[in-house]
Amino acid sequence: MLQRTRPFSSLAVVLAIMWSWSPLAGAAGDVAAGRAAFAKCASCHQVGPSARGGFGPQLNGVIGRRAGATADFRYSSAMANANFNWTEERLRAFMKSPDDVVPGNKMRFWGIASERQRDDILAYLRSTTR
Repeated sequence: MLQRTRPFSSLAVVLAIMWSWSPLAGAAGDVAAGRAAFAKCASCHQVGPSARGGFGPQLNGVIGRRAGATADFRYSSAMANANFNWTEERLRAFMKSPDDVVPGNKMRFWGIASERQRDDILAYLRSTTR
């Protein structure tokens, strides 16, 4: 007796494997890992209901917010004059290399090399603004 193969289930397995190796896999990030990775940021930035500007601006609602626009932080002239809103792509680039995105900003941070960690931090920031 011939056994029928299931081409769709085989295709699904192949696609799942390809997706897991794709650079886009995990692009949404992991909130729990992002919370842990945010520890690098938390010495200067706060999120949450009682967040305030300190050594850096609070980051509640940063995605979509105008750069240099919170009232509780004194921004460098470079950041205050940056003429853009923070998108996820721009935040990702800023976390990688702040001076490349806003030359002359006063943030003294060399960046986060790991793309995965940047994605995780963005997932965490998205979760705090709901």
